[in-house]
Amino acid sequence: MRAFVFPGQGSQSVGMGKALADASPAARELFQEVDDALSQHLFRIMVDGPESDLTLTENAQPAIMANAIATLRVMQREGGFSLSDRGDYVAGHSLGEYSALCAVEAFDITTTSRLLKLRGQAMQAAVPVGEGAMAALLGADIDKAQALADAAAQGEICTVANDNDPSQVVISGHRGAVERAVAMVKDHGIKRGVLLPVSAPFHCPLMQPAADAMAQALAAATLSAPLLPVYANVLAAPIADPQEIKARLVEQVTGRVRWRESVAAMWDAGVTDFVEVGGKVLGPMIKRIAPDATVRSIVTMDDVEAALATF
Repeated sequence: MRAFVFPGQGSQSVGMGKALADASPAARELFQEVDDALSQHLFRIMVDGPESDLTLTENAQPAIMANAIATLRVMQREGGFSLSDRGDYVAGHSLGEYSALCAVEAFDITTTSRLLKLRGQAMQAAVPVGEGAMAALLGADIDKAQALADAAAQGEICTVANDNDPSQVVISGHRGAVERAVAMVKDHGIKRGVLLPVSAPFHCPLMQPAADAMAQALAAATLSAPLLPVYANVLAAPIADPQEIKARLVEQVTGRVRWRESVAAMWDAGVTDFVEVGGKVLGPMIKRIAPDATVRSIVTMDDVEAALATF
């Protein structure tokens, strides 16, 4: 069995999508659709930067999605590829869940672009700059990370945001609490804590205003039944009902990204082949979770051609 997976924030880089657009009319068309949906020259920012503009959450989120869906569009238009024929499940890391839903035609590209733009704006606005923080804990499993977060909270919010793989967990919350956690890592048997260069504390209760904004936007959005089941971040389980998908996307804003559990659940369900579309971030995590899995990334035109020859 095969799962197609889609990367999240942090996978953006200046120049993304350029080679694909240079080589493929299908990619150029997709990037134009996203620009039109947002009334913005997002593709220009993707290609030329500056990096500070691309890294803005409201730009990074739709840009990462656009890059992944453009890759898929090239495979579909130029290689006759059908994701629903070649895959069994899809999943995405945080905003990648929207890419996954777009890939299986639950959302159209215009809806996905606008939802991610709003999601980025709402997440940025939820907490004043400087009041929140996130940190990666290296050499930490979920139990050690949770114990550290609890010890560091001291009346503030500090919680596990991303359970990425057996050796990497991300915490999120008030800046003071997260900084205390980083200072306390050795006491909890954790190798290292690194503050992340993010502009807001994602996937924690401080994001509730953004969750409220997404609840309103998703209620008005058209969402069809997906062509394949989607592993929801907050459940680490597959769902296909449109109303449940909307509810879980709202929960996802404040809830934990259960990536380690999602991959393990897919492996237990019989998935042995994982294909990351539009990035090379999730593959290493997957190998640490399911060492016997086959993992490949499709980013370049060479990757596209190799994948089409294999599927």
